[in-house]
Amino acid sequence: MAHLLGADRVTLTLGTRTLLDGVSLGLDDGQLIGVVGPNGAGKSTLLRVLSGQQSPDDGRVTRSGGTRVAVLDQRDELGSGTVLAHIHGTAEQYEWAADPGIRAVHDGLLPDVDMTADVSTLSGGQRRRVALAALLVRDDEVLVLDEPTNHLDVEGVAWLAEHLSQRFARGSGALVVVTHDRWFLDAVCTRTWEVHDGVVDQYEGGYAAYVLARAERARTAASTEEKRQNLLRKELAWLRRGAPARTSKPKFRIDAANALIENEPPPRDRMELSRMATARLGKDVLDIEDVTLRFGERTLLDDVTWRIGPGDRFGLVGVNGAGKTSLLRLLSGRLEPTTGRVKRGKTVQVAELRQDVEDLDELGALTVVQVVESEKRSVVVGGKELTAAQLVERLGFPRDRARTPVRDLSGGERRRLQLLRLLVGEPNVLLLDEPTNDLDTDTLAALEDLLDSWPGTLIVVSHDRYLLERVCDRQMALLGDGALRDLPGGVEQYLELRHAALAGASRPAATTAPAAAGATPTVEVSAADQRAARKEIGRIERRLSKIAELEARLHDKMAAQATDHVAVAELDAELRALADEKDELEAAWLEAAEIAG
Repeated sequence: MAHLLGADRVTLTLGTRTLLDGVSLGLDDGQLIGVVGPNGAGKSTLLRVLSGQQSPDDGRVTRSGGTRVAVLDQRDELGSGTVLAHIHGTAEQYEWAADPGIRAVHDGLLPDVDMTADVSTLSGGQRRRVALAALLVRDDEVLVLDEPTNHLDVEGVAWLAEHLSQRFARGSGALVVVTHDRWFLDAVCTRTWEVHDGVVDQYEGGYAAYVLARAERARTAASTEEKRQNLLRKELAWLRRGAPARTSKPKFRIDAANALIENEPPPRDRMELSRMATARLGKDVLDIEDVTLRFGERTLLDDVTWRIGPGDRFGLVGVNGAGKTSLLRLLSGRLEPTTGRVKRGKTVQVAELRQDVEDLDELGALTVVQVVESEKRSVVVGGKELTAAQLVERLGFPRDRARTPVRDLSGGERRRLQLLRLLVGEPNVLLLDEPTNDLDTDTLAALEDLLDSWPGTLIVVSHDRYLLERVCDRQMALLGDGALRDLPGGVEQYLELRHAALAGASRPAATTAPAAAGATPTVEVSAADQRAARKEIGRIERRLSKIAELEARLHDKMAAQATDHVAVAELDAELRALADEKDELEAAWLEAAEIAG
């Protein structure tokens, strides 16, 4: 395995903070590295040092001769010029148009972008995709990507994950990516670097394997971090009962670890939360009745009816521009429908988290705790009363940052403060528009933990599949045709529907006999075809059930062998293979279901 680049005892200090303190690490051919860590810990700084954009105060960065490194920064400073010029420079079209890999990048990232348009006229999301496309059409050995999923929708994130996995499948080249998208980390990365307190800890596997291994390290080190207190108390109680002297060090915790996982309750008690939500909200919450929403010639919603009850938790996905944010504005009352009505229950108190953070600018002189206390001095969460200071600390503000003025907060910290202001108001309906923007993975876990015990109605718009599946019970989709569709199969079903729609749009129409005027062409399905389709559905469902069992066993094995990096990597590969098979089966199930009727 060829060595590409590395850091040797690198140290870097910015102001009074030491972000990298004697860090040594290497990057080899075939490695797909996900970089995680708290906001401000130095993830982006590490990327700049490795790529040569920033020089360390001490130590050195080495690069094998001829290794080319391409970098995607968080900010897309494209200036002016056409999209084509930014992606392909002065190259003539015939030089790149025949390359299927380049055409795939165009189709995957730029289907709605005018290639002759000036980049200065593009939206933020389009500019991000142009910057990403400009990198992916090149053949550099090392890709260094800082938050590549920002501004990408669910479909774009899925395409990027598949593209990168295929690009590096042959073990040629390497990837280093900073992202808070935990689904993306699991789908792409085979190794994780955690940046914290000036050091970089290395773990085998993607996000799930990283979480398991980090928890195991915390146990063996008898960590006293507050977030792990419940787990540690169980550990200490077990130790006080006396470990058998004959047990070996690598094995002595396996059974206990499995027992802890098996006895772990679900993240939230749905029946209890539903009971509490009904008590707070009554039976009527939000009803969208026969609503049509138009902007000029565009129809975002076309005669949509949607009834939202107490304790409902919906995730909302859709293509960019389909109207997800507009739908939230309708629910909050900030926007009126063109026709139809939005009916709200008498006790409904709606709180809305918007995508921008400018609403905190006027509070710049106040500290974090002062901002929260100005809303409420205490709040009840999960049956426990928390002071403003306790709530602030629970959502990732240590004591020194809790006393920091708002004007000095990072983007991720401002996002957290927005959430806190909403939650302390104790609304019973929460509308979250892209809540994961700028938040690190630990803060996201804390947010999810907080939402687990929140007894209200929740609507989340997000491209973060991990968050949607974690905190929501059902998924809905806006597919760009004015309709709102329920997704029993979750995000995977949405991606299948989008894939089928795009494939249908690009497929030339078949030659058929003329239909009667006003008639809709139909495809006749024989009874034999329907019977065969139903048999196929039964076969697929049995295999999907078996895959679920196999996945559960593999997760148990990963938990039991969390410190064995080689074993975890092998198990992770098996999980990926099962996930691929499951994707194919679900696509086949949808096709068979269409035939079966």
